[in-house]
Amino acid sequence: MPKLVECVPNFSEGRDEAKINAGVDAARAVPGVIILDVEKDADHNRTVLTFIASVDSAVEACFQVVKKSAELIDLNKHKGEHPRMGATDVAPFIPIMGSTVEDCVALAAKLGERIGAELDIPVYLYDLAARRPERKNLADVRKGQFEGLREEIGKNPAKTPDFGPNHIHPTAGAIAVGARQQIVNFNVNLDTKDMDFGKALAKKIRASSGGLPCVRGKEIYLESKGQVQLSTVLTDYRTTSIKRVVDEVEKEIAPKGIKITGTELIGLTTQDALTRYALESLKVENFNMDAQILETRITELMTGWQAGAGNLVEALSAPTPSPGGGSAAAAASAMGAALGIMALGLSLQSKKLEEEKKRALRAPHARLLEIKNALTACVAEDARAFDVFMAARKMPKESPDRPKAIQAAIRYAAEVPLKTARLSRQAMDELAKTGADIYAPVMSDFNSALHLLKAGAACAAENVRINLYSIEDKEYAAMLAKELDSLVKQNVPAQL
Repeated sequence: MPKLVECVPNFSEGRDEAKINAGVDAARAVPGVIILDVEKDADHNRTVLTFIASVDSAVEACFQVVKKSAELIDLNKHKGEHPRMGATDVAPFIPIMGSTVEDCVALAAKLGERIGAELDIPVYLYDLAARRPERKNLADVRKGQFEGLREEIGKNPAKTPDFGPNHIHPTAGAIAVGARQQIVNFNVNLDTKDMDFGKALAKKIRASSGGLPCVRGKEIYLESKGQVQLSTVLTDYRTTSIKRVVDEVEKEIAPKGIKITGTELIGLTTQDALTRYALESLKVENFNMDAQILETRITELMTGWQAGAGNLVEALSAPTPSPGGGSAAAAASAMGAALGIMALGLSLQSKKLEEEKKRALRAPHARLLEIKNALTACVAEDARAFDVFMAARKMPKESPDRPKAIQAAIRYAAEVPLKTARLSRQAMDELAKTGADIYAPVMSDFNSALHLLKAGAACAAENVRINLYSIEDKEYAAMLAKELDSLVKQNVPAQL
């Protein structure tokens, strides 16, 4: 299983669905990205996007979100309760499933450098990625927000960014890019409109004012509910738990006759934090969270590669049209590329292989990694193409947009397997460069990679052809058919 990281870009739009969807789709379009959650808040005018990606594709996905947000969001016109200094305000990387803090720090630096260079947006590295101690705390980095930073940057040396220009982007502002551990975004809603009390409560709670350690806190007035909210971030929920925050708030509000009307968990929250809350509330003794939580034990058993393979096979065997042949084609080719990567990787590790041969393997090995990620994304994209087609078919028959939507869906259904065939061809071409330099003991894996890629390309071709007949634009269909023929009729590299 590849190393994965969690990415949680927050962008400054929580009301306009079209802009929110565009930001999310920018990440979704990057191969290897899995969207986990989209938390939008109209009062805050902010969206928290959570996705996971391999360490190879995480930077690209975050960059695309930042780029799209910069195109669509103008902070001069933005109003919301949540502090912000950028169209994409913050973009942290969080280690999960094999990745490390060091991986995330490196990704933050890579993303920050690219944002600064390509988008002309100033970048501040924060938390574990911070290069200056005063930038470890996000609240300190964002102090003054967009309007304040606009006045200070370029004049105050303390506001000089880590990457990018020493001036504010006129509409997209600036961004904080970081690496951090899991946090909990926890809000407490109170049955009061007294913002002075809310301000005093936030000051009492947050660590920066001498309150609870590892807690950030701010008072917010919720117009939609007509009440004060205490918005907190638990930067280390093991040091200060959700239960302790609730207890401290209740202690402060009781003398005022104020009650908690509800609480909110923003974005995804780790099961560990919720379990700790339950254990503290119930005063459970001698509980082993690793061994006694049913879902944890099941997850441990289900996350191995064997279970993953079984899930795909079961999904393909189900009597449903999706996933179908297109997804199977992409899966076969992705496995072929993966086997090729393995064969090249083991060859590069071999002490018996000459250094000259290893040099010839490095570039194809890196390119195959990119192709493998793209092919893996095609597995789900092919199933999504079918869903798009079915959605178009379900439009009212009297709708004038229905025929156009159906044709667009059919074209998409042909384009995805064509992409699979194209990527399969590229993978075979990369392997063709390496055959003479492969370490002999892995030659069977190398040849198996070629067989799988050939099979994947052939299966993809079947799924292209079946859709070509239904495309009304015959010139466009002929263009796809011509490219398909050029891809599948080429000779497969000779097996050695």
